Amino acid sequence: MADYAAEYAIVTGGSQGIGLAICRRLKAEGLIPVIFDRVAPDDAGLGEFRAVDLSNIEETKAALDWALALGPVSRLVNNVGMVLPALLEDTSLEDFDTLMALNVRCAIQCTQALAPAMRERNMGRIVNIASRAALGKALRTNYSASKAALIGLTRTWSLELAADGITVNCICPGPIATELYNEANPPDSPRTIASLATIPAGRIGTPEDIAQAAAFFLHADSGFINGQTLFVCGASSVGRTGV
Repeated sequence: MADYAAEYAIVTGGSQGIGLAICRRLKAEGLIPVIFDRVAPDDAGLGEFRAVDLSNIEETKAALDWALALGPVSRLVNNVGMVLPALLEDTSLEDFDTLMALNVRCAIQCTQALAPAMRERNMGRIVNIASRAALGKALRTNYSASKAALIGLTRTWSLELAADGITVNCICPGPIATELYNEANPPDSPRTIASLATIPAGRIGTPEDIAQAAAFFLHADSGFINGQTLFVCGASSVGRTGV
């Protein structure tokens, strides 16, 4: 178990799915998770929790101010996101604005708020959760654009923050068996069977698979691993996987 000396880790969208698995892993390693989400996690005592609409700038700012008052926040996981699938001709610009506000703008706002204190301490770890769909996936015009943006931000921030001891890396999950995924993709459905056929590992990923990757990037000893995008997808083929 790593000794993080009561440091805090903000995880946006940390109450379920991938975010919840990351919070559980970070707590097991000694960090105190700070969960930003609409609803509280089922796990009592998992960490600090703040109910917040992360698409709202003012609510997000208030949550960040509250979290920074708790103690040193040395880790940030920009995980929150939504999909809103649609064909290109059915994709609305209003949905684009909605997805970009939650999937991208929130990440920028959180990183801007936390970077100054990380700079002062000369230590910070930031992980952006993108998606394999950033490489292209049907019905994902807006979603793919937002997740590709996170990959670009990862590289940009890694260049700007590295001199101050802050690393920024990105994880692109393939199909992951979250609650929402399982509801939309029953195990015996044609869609699930088709997805499995593209994955040499022969299984759908788990939230814990992503938590493992996140824990690696967030570790204090990972200071020379920066600006990287890691596809955690079982080597699935492009275009048919992702959220």
